[in-house]
Amino acid sequence: MTFTAAEQHAMQRALELAATPGVPLGPNPRVGCVLLAADGTTLAEGFHLGAGTPHAEAAALATAREAGVDVRGATAVVTLEPCNHTGRTGPCALALVEAGVSRVVFATGDRNPVAVGGAETLRAAGIEVESGLLESESRELNRVWAFAVEHQRPFVTWKFATSLDGRSAAMDGTSKWITSAAARQDTHRLRALADTVLVGTGTVLADDPQLTVRDADEVALPDQPLRAVMGLRELPARARIFDGSAGTTHLRMHDPREALAQLFARDRQHVFLEGGPTLAAAFFKAGLVDEVVAYVAPVLLGTGRNAVADLGIETIADARHLRVTDVAVLEAVGQDTCVRITMSTASTHPEGN
Repeated sequence: MTFTAAEQHAMQRALELAATPGVPLGPNPRVGCVLLAADGTTLAEGFHLGAGTPHAEAAALATAREAGVDVRGATAVVTLEPCNHTGRTGPCALALVEAGVSRVVFATGDRNPVAVGGAETLRAAGIEVESGLLESESRELNRVWAFAVEHQRPFVTWKFATSLDGRSAAMDGTSKWITSAAARQDTHRLRALADTVLVGTGTVLADDPQLTVRDADEVALPDQPLRAVMGLRELPARARIFDGSAGTTHLRMHDPREALAQLFARDRQHVFLEGGPTLAAAFFKAGLVDEVVAYVAPVLLGTGRNAVADLGIETIADARHLRVTDVAVLEAVGQDTCVRITMSTASTHPEGN
């Protein structure tokens, strides 16, 4: 594979476009496109704004047309393989063929079985096609989307806060606040990266959480994830999750796999699991936790509620080992220093990633 310096720069730019703030995180992938002239200069740019809007390639071509720019013989640099199907928009591969581009460079192949085949369509039309430029960066940008498409279920991030000795609440049940305000604000940041926040009925009945994403001033953000509650117990109509500040669904079941299937059917791709130890154990034992985020506070409780319930592990040889992917120290004046540990379960659960 040979890529010019201009193509490498264009792909970096296309990734920046794809990651434009405010673009929905699903259910479609985030994609950027840059059209280059034969001399390597940029002719037009575009990115996908979300389901139902023009794809990145179509957006770039439209920008070029509006500016009166001739793209015949151009190179299209795209972060994802141009799609090959007609949905709410037409196939991007065909749009590029009709526009007369001579070369297409994309970072990674499309994981959606409905949309694959764009590269073959382009080659059949006589267009030169290369792939793999900044592939790992493109995969990271759309890791949740790719996982959901491949596994036909949402990616699950389990988040919990714990004392240094693994307790999520004191013996009397109190748990506000084990961690610092900085850690809680960081939790809101992570919530905003998911499209669903999931807890059990026990958490709602005990803590009455609102489960919205708020900024440092406790102001709710305009775009909110779906609030999902799992369990058979009835919930009071006055519960804060029914306050209308975000969508809410009650999943009346105990089966984690069925719960994820229902959420996936609603185009949900990333579940942020914030339930108690029982719900966490149920998902973990089912092999349905893909990422773990633990906020560890420098406090000792000695006794109290464990962060996770019984996992059926009786000997150290059966311990579940996680792969640490990131460690961050969260500090703020006048607060306890907390440590955020992000871990992958890719090598530990039966489904794998």
